[in-house]
Amino acid sequence: MDIDKKNQYGSINITLDAVAAVAGNAATECYGVVGMSSKRSIKEEINELLKKENYSKGIIVKKNKEGLEVDVYIVVGYGLRITEIVSAVQKKVKYELERTFDIKFSAINVYVQGVKNI
Repeated sequence: MDIDKKNQYGSINITLDAVAAVAGNAATECYGVVGMSSKRSIKEEINELLKKENYSKGIIVKKNKEGLEVDVYIVVGYGLRITEIVSAVQKKVKYELERTFDIKFSAINVYVQGVKNI
């Protein structure tokens, strides 16, 4: 599934990998985020952090009635307030995605997959 956008110059096709790259970079820049994790890491008990080229495994983009929804899977640092980190990630990811692609996102869902010592 790609995102199609039209403007006065023509149409633009945005891949989900591009959305994942921007969202992953924005999330990892936030204080307290150790790295990105895949959605399956809890089920399979794999505690590996994703590298930049694999951010698409830790970012899920869905289309619904209200618009686009993004799920972000992160690992946070031990001893920090998880609620503050999650709130900062939501704000930063939403801002960067809307600024970069000029598309409104209805929700940014952040899932903490683990806690690691910094």
